[in-house]
Amino acid sequence: MVINKLSARQVLNAEPGKHEDGAGLRLIVSKKSSKRWELRFTFNNKRREMGLGAYPTVSLSDARLRAHEARKLVSQGVDPIKANKAPKIPTFTEISARYLRSHRNAWSRNHAKAWVRSITTDAKHHLGAKRIDRIDTEDILKTFTPIWNTKPVSAKRLQSRIENILDYASAHQYREQFNPARWKGHLDKLLPNPKRLSRVSHFTAMPYQDCHSLMGELQKNESFPSKALQLLILTATRSDEVRYAKWTEINLDDGIWTIPSERMKSGREHRIPLADQALKLINSLPKVLDNPYLFPGHKIGKPINHRAKWELLRRKMEYTDITVHGFRSSFRDWAGETTNFPNHVVEMALAHAIKNSTEAAYRRGDLFNKRRTLMESWSNYLDPKTQS
Repeated sequence: MVINKLSARQVLNAEPGKHEDGAGLRLIVSKKSSKRWELRFTFNNKRREMGLGAYPTVSLSDARLRAHEARKLVSQGVDPIKANKAPKIPTFTEISARYLRSHRNAWSRNHAKAWVRSITTDAKHHLGAKRIDRIDTEDILKTFTPIWNTKPVSAKRLQSRIENILDYASAHQYREQFNPARWKGHLDKLLPNPKRLSRVSHFTAMPYQDCHSLMGELQKNESFPSKALQLLILTATRSDEVRYAKWTEINLDDGIWTIPSERMKSGREHRIPLADQALKLINSLPKVLDNPYLFPGHKIGKPINHRAKWELLRRKMEYTDITVHGFRSSFRDWAGETTNFPNHVVEMALAHAIKNSTEAAYRRGDLFNKRRTLMESWSNYLDPKTQS
């Protein structure tokens, strides 16, 4: 049997009529010079004809490849026409979207956002475009390897989500029952227990490049924990310094927050310059009767719970690999990598004890005006409006 009779030039210049390439593949040219590919074959002792697409969308080489695949199906006892009409197998991204649509009514808005963020950030690169029925253990391990040891909590949460997505695909008959993302009895034999990793891992600070987007999320939340966390980030202060902040410490006219020495880790009074963003936030806070704190708790005369900011950040917003205290490191990294502010100014803004004797001489003053410029720059950097 002679095959591959046609050349690319012959296909391009073909006149109206039928032009045989061999083994049942032919090019059909209409009187109006439109061209299409057709495959003739025998299935169950019946002569069949199958369209393979129009030329030049389907090239000669593409047509031959499609014809070869169709003949292969025939040899396996499969009707290629029916197989061609079979439902398209969706990708991981497509199944993920379906899973989200089917469940999001039962989820909170923050949970849905966190779910999407983890899938698009850590799973899309290796799994996104892959057909859902072709995802195997190797693909799963490639997805988890970069984050399993460094972000064990997030990695385990992602594993559970991928496992659910693949189970969803199996339930809709897009996959066989084996789930390569299943933890118990499968991945637990291939990866270390994330709970043990969590005990020895230190949560990292949020990269300063991501802080402005977090501020945008926080600004949509009017709760006291959200406002407290925003003030902490804007002022690069410690958690308890914000938690126990009192109205008597705030001078709104001069834009100064003075933390008394008894509340400071260093044992020294600390004056904090308040940028416009911090002042706006403080002005938005309601004063609660018989409660001296900026961020009042549920109990009369008490401040906000010490875990409130942590609960908001890690459980509700699902930023599981950073700590509240880590935002001071984010500020320090930003100042060191993107600005020309001297080290002693940055250290003084953080209320750090300066061990270097030369730099310690600056303790005679608190460099307040220089620190005000520094904190204004930081606040402007954090402002989502300046990053859009």
